[in-house]
Amino acid sequence: MHKGKHLLIDCRNVARELCLDDKRFLDVMARAAERAGATVISQVRYKFGLDSPPGFAAVVVLDESHCSAHTYADLGLVALDIFTCGNTEPREVLEYLRAEMDLGNVAVRELRRFEAPNLVLDPVVAGCETTFA
Repeated sequence: MHKGKHLLIDCRNVARELCLDDKRFLDVMARAAERAGATVISQVRYKFGLDSPPGFAAVVVLDESHCSAHTYADLGLVALDIFTCGNTEPREVLEYLRAEMDLGNVAVRELRRFEAPNLVLDPVVAGCETTFA
């Protein structure tokens, strides 16, 4: 049994204007999560561009986990992360995001968190390797 579904979403060819619109993106992510049945706990956004390439990071903290976005405006890239547990379906969140914003070419990877029944984390082995019992 897994403990949640985690979507890692790479969006290419996204309009520069959208990659700079942190307020709109955060608002749409929060609405998308609520529409999928999640409970929004907190929201934060940060705009880059003074000492780094232009873009933003935005996070919606959910009772069921989180949604986040990181943009690279000069490259037209958006890295989205949607992790939910319980009955909330992350693909529903993504569908709403795509209906509200043009996310360009979208590639999705889905992980089921803690799916392996005998997963043992060994922090000694190279700091992040996993072994199975």
